[in-house]
Amino acid sequence: MNVEYSINEIKKISSSMFKKNFLGIFHGSISARIEHNQFVINRKDAIFDGLSDEELTILYSKKDYRWNDASIDADIHLNIYKNIAEAKYICYAIPPFLTAYSINHSFFEPKDYFGYMKFGNIFIYDPKRFDDWYERAPSEICRHMIEKHTNVVVIKGYGLYIYERTAHDLAKSIALLENSCKLLNLSNGFIN
Repeated sequence: MNVEYSINEIKKISSSMFKKNFLGIFHGSISARIEHNQFVINRKDAIFDGLSDEELTILYSKKDYRWNDASIDADIHLNIYKNIAEAKYICYAIPPFLTAYSINHSFFEPKDYFGYMKFGNIFIYDPKRFDDWYERAPSEICRHMIEKHTNVVVIKGYGLYIYERTAHDLAKSIALLENSCKLLNLSNGFIN
């Protein structure tokens, strides 16, 4: 994939996702595969509203000095790219309604038409403990995606990891999930 094209796509959708509160000021990550052993990802201090070229870094699967400035999530992205060929764009997002919903539930089943048709029932992954989560996350997230044949992992109290083939589909899927959760919360409020 063309590096410049991928960078422009990341910059464009990250700004939209920031405005929707899917990505925080220093929370979240977004990347694009360039080649089988190379990807571009945000740096650890990136502000997603108007990412600049300086806030992105190109990483290779063999770690070098650039990894020191990369997002804390870079190992997770690398493991997904290494093991799942369909993954072209990856995002770790913290959509507030979905993340809040995940705290008290084991499954998320959208009840609206678009969410149900795209996702059906989604298992909410419980990391059990957060103390060593970042040591376990690269293998556990990727393993869950492979074993469950899914491109989405909703993690209890943490957010979600998702991969897609295009940046557009990435943003669209996150928006669909968050909107489905918002509608579900609103409908529960109106019924009770």
